[in-house]
Amino acid sequence: MGADVVCLPELCTTQYFCQSEDPTLFDLAESADGPAVQHVAEAAKANGVVVIMPFFEQRAPGIYHNTIAVLERDGSCLGLYRKMHIPDDPGFYEKFYFTPGDLGFKSFQTSAGSIGTLICWDQWFPEAARLTAMQGASVLCYPTAIGWSPEEKAEQGEAQHDAWRTVQRGHAIANGVYLAAVNRVGFEPAPDGKSGIEFWGQSFICDPQGVVLAEASVDKEEIITADIDLTHLEAIRRIWPFWRDRRIDAFNDITSRWN
Repeated sequence: MGADVVCLPELCTTQYFCQSEDPTLFDLAESADGPAVQHVAEAAKANGVVVIMPFFEQRAPGIYHNTIAVLERDGSCLGLYRKMHIPDDPGFYEKFYFTPGDLGFKSFQTSAGSIGTLICWDQWFPEAARLTAMQGASVLCYPTAIGWSPEEKAEQGEAQHDAWRTVQRGHAIANGVYLAAVNRVGFEPAPDGKSGIEFWGQSFICDPQGVVLAEASVDKEEIITADIDLTHLEAIRRIWPFWRDRRIDAFNDITSRWN
């Protein structure tokens, strides 16, 4: 389809196993040079594309991360990003499995441009988007696994999805970047068989004005593509000079929990 960059969903080598707390599921993890990453690295080389590859990383005995490997066109790994914000909600028991990331917010200079990587729960935090953009990212990629539990969809589903879409479009606008949110699709039952998560799909790509350039469906596995025009990015930053007008002298309190 002509893509230079391929971004896969969060924890793409398995089902979303965080619906329960089960110590045996740590066996799904592998090292950063393990078979899944190596397999995708070979595919990146064979197809001449940059790949954003999320996986369940075992860093050391007892230390696990929700991680992205950024793979170049030649199959080499440019580096890792480890998910910084770890949720702990019904059906999303990630704090049981994942140590918070310690590599900071990162942008990777790839042969296809500067790409910032963040993961799912990170997508709600404006500070994460801003600090990643400050590393020079032209595109923010958010591998994601987000959806509804059956009991909440009817009452809250529309509002939740709209909030998810809106906040990320806001990150693109506020930082003058392109953004790609890559979500799962379909229903995955919980181990107890009584509940589960219906992932709402609807992966999308938007430009620095928040204009949605491509969007996937609710219930089908799809590949979507869009063109990234760096001259458009520069033009938008000239007419909306948010970076110029930031009051960095007044932002010290942002590192406080609450004032």
